[in-house]
Amino acid sequence: MSLKELESEIAAGVTFSGYEANDRLIGVMGIQQVADVDLIRHAYVLPGNQHRGVGSALLRHLQNLSTRRMLVGTWMNAQWAIRFYERHGFELVIPSQKTSLLRTYWTIPERQIETSVVLSNPPLPPM
Repeated sequence: MSLKELESEIAAGVTFSGYEANDRLIGVMGIQQVADVDLIRHAYVLPGNQHRGVGSALLRHLQNLSTRRMLVGTWMNAQWAIRFYERHGFELVIPSQKTSLLRTYWTIPERQIETSVVLSNPPLPPM
């Protein structure tokens, strides 16, 4: 993410948390309050530091900050990311809810809506 993109995300209300090891930033994850939900945004862990609990620690931290439903959007082909969020209590929403949620809470192109999924914690009630 470029500095300009980072500044834009912060201006849009994304609050970032970081994870440091040996005085080095090795992971970040953001949270953004949008209407009645909190969105998990921009989760990154440096290669070589993945699968060591960094992402889990960041997500737990953000979950402790939130008292509202949390949503996360990711690429449908990113099965590793989907499994990560499912291990932390998130549940995939059905496709019709996914499309509605992406249009309501995110500002993304239609192509991204088609290729994304949304996970919710707590799970959304069935429609």
